[in-house]
Amino acid sequence: MTRIRRNPVPLTRMNTLVVTALAACWACVSMAAPTVVTADRLFDAGQGRVTGPAVVVVEDGVIVAVNPDRLPDSAERIDLGDMTLLPGLLDMHTHVTADYFTGDNWVTTPVIETAPDWAIRGVVFADKTLQAGFTTIRDLGALPGFPDVALMRAINRGEVPGPDVWPSGHYISITGGHCDVTGFAPGVMELGPKQGVSDGVDEVIKAVRYQAKHGVRVIKVCATAGVYSFSKSAPIGAQQYSEAELAAIVEEATKLGLKVAAHAHGTAGINAAVRAGVASIEHGSILSDESIRLMKERGTYLVPNLYINELPLPEDAPAEIRAKSDYLIPLVKQSLEKAYRAGVNMALGSDSGVYRHGDNGREFTALVDNGIKPVDALRMATVNAVDLLGVDDRGVIAEGKRADVIAVPGNPLDDIRVMEDVRFVMKQGVVYKR
Repeated sequence: MTRIRRNPVPLTRMNTLVVTALAACWACVSMAAPTVVTADRLFDAGQGRVTGPAVVVVEDGVIVAVNPDRLPDSAERIDLGDMTLLPGLLDMHTHVTADYFTGDNWVTTPVIETAPDWAIRGVVFADKTLQAGFTTIRDLGALPGFPDVALMRAINRGEVPGPDVWPSGHYISITGGHCDVTGFAPGVMELGPKQGVSDGVDEVIKAVRYQAKHGVRVIKVCATAGVYSFSKSAPIGAQQYSEAELAAIVEEATKLGLKVAAHAHGTAGINAAVRAGVASIEHGSILSDESIRLMKERGTYLVPNLYINELPLPEDAPAEIRAKSDYLIPLVKQSLEKAYRAGVNMALGSDSGVYRHGDNGREFTALVDNGIKPVDALRMATVNAVDLLGVDDRGVIAEGKRADVIAVPGNPLDDIRVMEDVRFVMKQGVVYKR
């Protein structure tokens, strides 16, 4: 059965009544014949090549055949012509309920807005992300109140459009660390283990358990200092959790069936997180030879974020934030080159929320501009990301997989910039962009 998104009007231009009606309509399922999607080309993510022409048959949200000898009777046809079909893309590092540094009052937002504000904003941003061709995302850290979990549930219920969301809830951070809310007067937004801010083995275990209790699907820990935090004393890559604390986080998360993603810029924190058993290093800005060796030994993924390095900082960003950013940018590029040359596992992550949602596809161009082959950039957002996520039902266009299919004009192996111009989006057999 196929559902088709009937109203392409952006949510940002809809009034409350239209949004309510649209949400109700989304839950409607129309019984339909199988759908046949055709295009001149298909990206085979498993083999890393473009073939063609392509015929994909979809029924009940699943791909039932690729290039069959015979098409089903009475099938609905979607002929895309001079386009390339790709699996629905996966973004392993987003902040889909956030508009941290692209909106007004980015510094004070945590203390003047609430979880409902962020969840409602997430509805708009999730739609933008889906329209960009990303049908699955990890959301790596939201402000307190689990707005990312609420958004995941609304999408799963069919009430709003959006990608599959793997939410992490609250960041796990040391008191005063990069992922704590800092810079305010004492007594303002003081957080504890329930909000992820925790110190010592006992508290980090409590923090992980509390996130799991409220429905997260991945744990995000801030293993080192970062750029967008207001601590003037901590160097940019300073390790913030001990290896014992990191190991406790990973052990407890593993018991609960959750993987751990670690924000880590500096070498010591990266190495400690890898030894502790995290699934991925986010950013990985200053990788040493030992970092590379450890990551290869343990199969740890690197999720670099390249496009954000091309963007200007907010005009009111303090001098210390600007200095940290300027220091890291060349090191990020060097670390990416070193990891790529050594064959470290890598998955695509955009860090959207630090820039405009819906521009996630620009990460492909940034990766290629920094030495990644187009085919490998595409695999980072498909088969590699699926491996990191720990699922096997998506990431390729093949019989038995979810009907997550997108299309771009031309051939992305010839011009990776076409990944910024997604023309067709299907998620689980539902057409959202046509």
